[in-house]
Amino acid sequence: MISDNLREVEQELRDSCALVSRQRDEVTLVAVTKTVDVEKTSELVDLGVYHLAENRVDKFLEKKEQMGDFSNISWHFIGNLQRRKVKSVINEIDFFHALDGLKLANEIQKRAEKTIRCFIEVNVSGEASKHGISPEEVEQFIDSIATYDRIQVVGLMTMAPFDSTVEEQHQFFKTLKKLQENIEAKNLPYAPCTETSMGMSNDFSVAIQEGATFVRVGTALFKE
Repeated sequence: MISDNLREVEQELRDSCALVSRQRDEVTLVAVTKTVDVEKTSELVDLGVYHLAENRVDKFLEKKEQMGDFSNISWHFIGNLQRRKVKSVINEIDFFHALDGLKLANEIQKRAEKTIRCFIEVNVSGEASKHGISPEEVEQFIDSIATYDRIQVVGLMTMAPFDSTVEEQHQFFKTLKKLQENIEAKNLPYAPCTETSMGMSNDFSVAIQEGATFVRVGTALFKE
């Protein structure tokens, strides 16, 4: 079943890239494994998906330990990260998708033992219920962490509202892509900002059409 789902997702990835003359290898599929057990996660890895995402510290640490045999996995943390839990998780991950403030950046800088590849979470839609920095504040925030040698801003991340229309999704993702390109053009060594993490199971096709380089897909891979 997972193999069939992956085949469908891969076909949609290729089709979405083809629509806008992009290559499939320009987009990294990040499998959101937070709802499935180690057995199903391992099955997906055996099928060749090596980027895995979790959003809860305790469950992530437990799963990573149980999957110790897989040395080729890149672990992504995509959830809101409380400052008191930074110490236990930050050195166990390869990418962090939810940097959303200076206090969290301070804690990462203090606790990290390596350079952490971070996406700044941007609240493009302006939803009160969503975490993230407003688009207008992103460049100022990046300036404020210039001396943080444990943080590399690899890109920006956003989520479209679940009930948004396709037209609205295009606009949200287009806004993030433009912001990412503006920051990339500054050629900041600590913030190359070449990537955009946007698009989930219900809207990753739209995100790819608007330039997503990382898509976070869970439901579509693990549906029954």
